[in-house]
Amino acid sequence: MSEETKHGKIKKVAGPLVVAVDVPEAKMYEVVKVGKEKLIGEVIRIEGENVFIQVYEETSGVGPGEPVYLTGDPLTVELGPGLISGIYDGIQRPLEALQKQSGEYISRGIEVRALDAEKKWKVKLLKKEGDEVTAGDIIAEIKETELLTHKVMVPPNIKEGTITFIITEGEYDINEVIAKVKTDKGIKEIKLAHKWPIRQPRPVENKLVPEKGLITGQRVIDTFFPIAKGGAGAVPGGFGTGKTVVQNQISKWSDADVVIYAACGERGNEVADILQEFPELKDPKTGHPLMERTILIANTSNMPVAAREASVYTAVTIGEYFRDMGYSVALLADSTSRWAEALREISGRLEEMPGDEGYPAYLGSRTAAFYERAGYVKCQGNDDREGFLTVVGAVSPPGGDLSEPVTQNTLRVTKVFWALDAQLAYKRHFPAINWLTSYTLYNENLKEFLNENGGDGFTDLKKQAMGILQKEAELQEIVRLVGIEALSQQDQFLLEISRIIREDFLHQNAFIDIDTYTSLKKQYLMIKAIMTIYEKGKGEIKAGKQANEILNNELKDKLAKMKIIPEENLDKFDSINL
Repeated sequence: MSEETKHGKIKKVAGPLVVAVDVPEAKMYEVVKVGKEKLIGEVIRIEGENVFIQVYEETSGVGPGEPVYLTGDPLTVELGPGLISGIYDGIQRPLEALQKQSGEYISRGIEVRALDAEKKWKVKLLKKEGDEVTAGDIIAEIKETELLTHKVMVPPNIKEGTITFIITEGEYDINEVIAKVKTDKGIKEIKLAHKWPIRQPRPVENKLVPEKGLITGQRVIDTFFPIAKGGAGAVPGGFGTGKTVVQNQISKWSDADVVIYAACGERGNEVADILQEFPELKDPKTGHPLMERTILIANTSNMPVAAREASVYTAVTIGEYFRDMGYSVALLADSTSRWAEALREISGRLEEMPGDEGYPAYLGSRTAAFYERAGYVKCQGNDDREGFLTVVGAVSPPGGDLSEPVTQNTLRVTKVFWALDAQLAYKRHFPAINWLTSYTLYNENLKEFLNENGGDGFTDLKKQAMGILQKEAELQEIVRLVGIEALSQQDQFLLEISRIIREDFLHQNAFIDIDTYTSLKKQYLMIKAIMTIYEKGKGEIKAGKQANEILNNELKDKLAKMKIIPEENLDKFDSINL
């Protein structure tokens, strides 16, 4: 943060909103320091001589007449080695460093650097003196963790130029100049870290059409409602339906290179569980701790409300940084409803005209601007690399009402809708995603990907299985009226197959290691086994057999045990047949 220069004084304090006067040099979205304790804030409106500031810390005890200091900088994040495994608050202050300074409870006015300025990093050079470079070119690499190599890029604000100086390979901290580039605008210095404004998307060469799936290991998602790498999805659901469960499973098991989990207004005990659980979890591909590819942004419900509004932008900017390195990044925001509530509170204190249910009129545009920062992109630079930023936002509609403004504005801009169902959650069916009301708009984009990586005809089997589940919903009305005995043998057989799809395929047990994650190939073999039995069974019923003769106890037992067939023994699926 730049050193504060000029200052004015506080005129009015209304919760997290402070009105200042005598600061004619103030600019929109400039970071300011408020009061004697120099609390961090941001200019959000300038009206005549009144400057409106949202303060990211508790304002109790701050009063009129106290000074306001300008910094001249927008709210930024520091991007460089040391981000991975970090746990930050909503404005990228590392919680561990805050604890060292102030103990268990965060004191006000503490300014802590996001990255460790003293740590030395072993730098491997990829460029040499005299090389032509442009924005986005990778000039060096750092082995940040066992799971991730950090790539030092030419910052986006340095255009084409020639390297006139570069260090020798060795160990350096983030303050040291590692290269100098001569451009039309003079000599530019490159360090291991640089800053970027959180409200400004990082530039890319161009956006591409997403055609690769993000494999989560959750069968209801990957088979029925897949999300593309670089896509945007929403998980709406009422209290207790399992939003956090779904997001935790994706963060643990997805094949993203980097996972950013933004706890935006979540309950403190849930965030504490994540902080305790993640360091103990192992990456399924490498066996290393999951924290070696994870960043946590923790802005809990008891933290200042204004910082909640900034936390999602902090998270998405860090996500764009790793995307620019050519990685696949998954950003999980839990929950965007709390973020929208922060917007509503600030808007109310600004006395703006309210929209639906008191939310500001710009809720839709802010929601769209956030989700549209997701994407599959061609990164800046000369090496033709591609990156992915996938954004999945949880939405917590009051009373589970999906017609409320936050849910509706989210659904307008996201292409995947995983509808959580309270009835399924109460039955302990997890993930509690309702297969009749959920949808994905990536089916056509991912058709080739699923057939190649799962198996031939995967998408056709999926359509057939979905048809069975929809037919079951229709038949249930008849069963309630006249009983199952009144149905034909074909319909009774279909209901039994549908039950097998629900209980043996869609339901997953997170406490059984072998069932909590399922590869795409195994998902294909599971659904293929069920559909093969269904097709053969229909023929046998036409030949006069009863439904209960076809699905005997032995076959049902084999189907029920499909989920615990190890990934290395997938040939056992050959024995599951009529």
